[in-house]
Amino acid sequence: MSTTVFDSALFRDMFGTAEMRDVFSDKALIQRYIEVEVALARAEARCGVIPAEAAEQIAEQATFDALDLALMQHETEIVGYPILPLVEQLSKTCGDAGRYVHWGATTQDIMDTAVVLQIRAALKLVERDVQAVRGLLAGLARTYRDTPMAGRTHLQHALPITFGYKCAVWLSMFDRHAERLVELRPRVEVGQFAGAAGTLASLGDKGLEVQAALMAELGLGVPQATWHVARDGLAETLNFLGLVTASLGKVALDVMMMMTSELGEAYEPFVKGRGASSTMPQKRNPISCELMYAAAKGVRQQAGLMLDAMIQDFERSTGPWQAEWIAIPEAFALSAASLGQAKFMLAGLEVRPERMLKNLNMTQGLIVAEAVMMGLAPALGRQVAHDVVYAACRVANDEHISLFDALIAQGAVTERLDRAELQRLTDPRNYLGLAPQMVDRALAQEGSVKR
Repeated sequence: MSTTVFDSALFRDMFGTAEMRDVFSDKALIQRYIEVEVALARAEARCGVIPAEAAEQIAEQATFDALDLALMQHETEIVGYPILPLVEQLSKTCGDAGRYVHWGATTQDIMDTAVVLQIRAALKLVERDVQAVRGLLAGLARTYRDTPMAGRTHLQHALPITFGYKCAVWLSMFDRHAERLVELRPRVEVGQFAGAAGTLASLGDKGLEVQAALMAELGLGVPQATWHVARDGLAETLNFLGLVTASLGKVALDVMMMMTSELGEAYEPFVKGRGASSTMPQKRNPISCELMYAAAKGVRQQAGLMLDAMIQDFERSTGPWQAEWIAIPEAFALSAASLGQAKFMLAGLEVRPERMLKNLNMTQGLIVAEAVMMGLAPALGRQVAHDVVYAACRVANDEHISLFDALIAQGAVTERLDRAELQRLTDPRNYLGLAPQMVDRALAQEGSVKR
């Protein structure tokens, strides 16, 4: 029976994806172990360490289907690690060649290299989805480049922006994530083969040659030094996922708040029944956003666990390594789920420009008080202009009138600015700054980031 959201028949596709589960499934993991063992035999045969015919026999007969999984599970609980039980079975399965299985390796060599192979496959999925999110955000930024809306700071109206500008800000995060991923992969996709204490002593002067040949077989980088207890690459990976999902969480929070009844500026795609309430028929809850928001918190916890697991004793850890077995699959599952929800949500996002404009005008010009201040500043000086407009804002608030009406009643203002200029300055659509041009710059940058 399932006990977590990751294997629950109800929740698993809300907190993971079938693709990512396949990468980190038991079967896939054991197959990765076997893949490394076979690659090791081939590498050692190429280097003259074991007979070539033994390597061929190992490659033919070391298969997942040949395993007694129930026995392997039972013995793994006894040993504490799965590699010794696996090697024992493979050694029997491979007949005479079985004596050469796992030659010169240690358990962690096989497990670390296998998890790097999993991470390589998982990062390909993440990369694909990050690129998809970038494309969707670029499309939204382009479409709504000039669509005015209220910019908000501290949850209050600040200055006008455009919705395209907001999307460009989101896009810029994912452009940087794409760059990070390109830089990250060569540091992380590095195999492990170093023997019991990391010195390759059991292979004599052939150790480094075999190590290089093994990594060539697997298409992985050759380690600068043994990383049995140097786990920064794995920690960097999970903290990268933390950055990606936190950015998705920021997008989700913005959209959730824009979906509130009071704002109504954007909505997740409509699907009949999605986000429905069991008792309130009018509800349209932000389900994708809620899952993205939750995933960001979950990945952050696993990234923190991975940082904690970096602190390891001497040449082989006593405990932190096992923490990685929890953190890595769960972080990738949540990241895949969040990216999947983002693709769905952004691809069908319902944008309401008319509500954006209505909300922009709800303060009757107060949102562009800065524009009036800067219009008066050349004549009055910035601070005096600030004080004059500040007083007008208080009148507008207290008397529930527009900023224009409050200003037109002040001689200090009408002596410097005529009515037409005041009307222009108090129209929020005329104070978008360089928001549209920033969209253009973001779109140009998005096209230049490595894909």
